[in-house]
Amino acid sequence: VQLQASGGGLVQTGDSLRLSCAASGRTFYAMGWFRQAPGKERELVATISRSGGSTYYVDSVKGRFTISRDNAKNTVYLQMNSLKPEDTAVYYCATPGGPTYLPLLAKEYRYWGQGTLVTVSS
Repeated sequence: VQLQASGGGLVQTGDSLRLSCAASGRTFYAMGWFRQAPGKERELVATISRSGGSTYYVDSVKGRFTISRDNAKNTVYLQMNSLKPEDTAVYYCATPGGPTYLPLLAKEYRYWGQGTLVTVSS
């Protein structure tokens, strides 16, 4: 499985961005978006089940971020609205590469994209 994340950039507080993660290979599994800010541990931002019917968000992004997927295009999206400076991080997409329904731990994810940088200025 290969994952290619894109869509990051430099924005101002309150702006929006949409991240995309294009997958190739065996891709019909749950997908997740993680982020890692400088000096901090990588954290799960959101995850979506294989069908797209179930999602999970970390509390800090609930109501602002939306994860979605288009299985026909093998692509997962993270729509980020009302961005804040604390959202600044490198964002990674990942997949467990197996039938885990809605994995919440980084160790459950086997395949990772290269990361895309999101910078939110105040």
